[in-house]
Amino acid sequence: MKTAVLKPKAHNWKSWLGLISLAMLSLSACTLPRVRTTVTAPAQIRVTIVATPAPTANPTTAASPTASAATSDTNPTASPSAQATASPPAAANTGPASVRLEQLVDGLDEPVYLTQAGNGTSVLYIVEQAGKVLTYDTGTLNETPFLDIVDRVNSSGNEQGLLSIVFSPNYKSDGFFFVNYTAKNGDSVTSRFSANEDRQTADADSELVLLTIEDPYGNHNGGLLKFGPDGMLYLGMGDGGSAGDPQNNAQDTQSLLGKMLRIDVSKASEAEPYTIPSDNPNFGDDAKPELWAVGLRNPWRYSFDRETGDLYIADVGQNAYEEVNFQPAGSGGLNYGWKLREGLEEYSGDKQPQFTDPVVEYPHADGCSVTGGYVYRGKAIPGLVGTYLYGDYCQGTIWKLTPNGDSWNNEELLKDNLRISSFGEDDSGELYVLDHSGAVYKIVAE
Repeated sequence: MKTAVLKPKAHNWKSWLGLISLAMLSLSACTLPRVRTTVTAPAQIRVTIVATPAPTANPTTAASPTASAATSDTNPTASPSAQATASPPAAANTGPASVRLEQLVDGLDEPVYLTQAGNGTSVLYIVEQAGKVLTYDTGTLNETPFLDIVDRVNSSGNEQGLLSIVFSPNYKSDGFFFVNYTAKNGDSVTSRFSANEDRQTADADSELVLLTIEDPYGNHNGGLLKFGPDGMLYLGMGDGGSAGDPQNNAQDTQSLLGKMLRIDVSKASEAEPYTIPSDNPNFGDDAKPELWAVGLRNPWRYSFDRETGDLYIADVGQNAYEEVNFQPAGSGGLNYGWKLREGLEEYSGDKQPQFTDPVVEYPHADGCSVTGGYVYRGKAIPGLVGTYLYGDYCQGTIWKLTPNGDSWNNEELLKDNLRISSFGEDDSGELYVLDHSGAVYKIVAE
């Protein structure tokens, strides 16, 4: 395996520079009692595992939450009418899973995301932070970008730029795809574009802006777009930045910052860019209707388990703890606690009983910035099936998190000299690792 040479430029949210400048800058109760169990993981990793509802056994569409006024301005929560309950975990393969990283391409300009279009081709789409989407197919990186919007993307801040791409569930017929990027004025923009008829490139002039969110600072931008198993478009937004959420955006239900958002873009138009799903949770009379979950600091990569519909959200910590949150399929309306707490610990206020606990937290002694991954559902590595993979940007560590009855097992899978900016998943469920220094790797069996 070839290890990419690190670039001198480091990124705020996922770098030692970010720790120095931003460390001084940088959960609705579970149905089971919270039980903290310390699991000893290899290579000096100290991880706290928390008992939580286990993954659902079968795919589920979103439950229909009903209105429930927030209990206070500082700790809102909403109560779905069909509260997710703990059921036996999806069967995870507990056999051996010896893996390695196989480099596919290097020389990229700060890659931050990878996906496929779901249209039956073998093309991988790689997002470069500066504002390009490149295509890689069977060993070849195409010289012509699929999309180039550098002219409208602000990537001057360490966490700003073109942050994700997701393709319409009907991409093969409609040619639509969606991106999130930082505009020149610093705002977060979610837009729809159209691919050209040959689907080899996109029309940069076809942009339809769907949602613009004013972002007061340059960090904590989130920016990942995904279609859920329910066909709705989800967007993870950071709390707006600075340090310690000075505007209390994550707990303010009148703000779209520090949240998971859920909208319907199936009939997007200039007149009506999106609609609100009728079953979105209600966080109170004055709450924004786009809200799906609240109390997040910087959800840096989340994913749906393609088999169960369960949602995993990795949330970057402030000064002390990184965390991974688990949301059973369809259970919107949860509050993950920031900024009143960081991980399981108090940050700026008392813990509230309606907060949802993370399933994993780890201290900054073991890393600096969590990068969320995926539940492995591929066929090439049977020992990983049903296991959630995630990593740390600074340490280059990749862990595997496996459901075990009412709790979770967490083990180090591998460690390399990478700055893990993102994981990627292809249409067959195989997983990839992106090194922010310029390379893409595929996780393969040893």
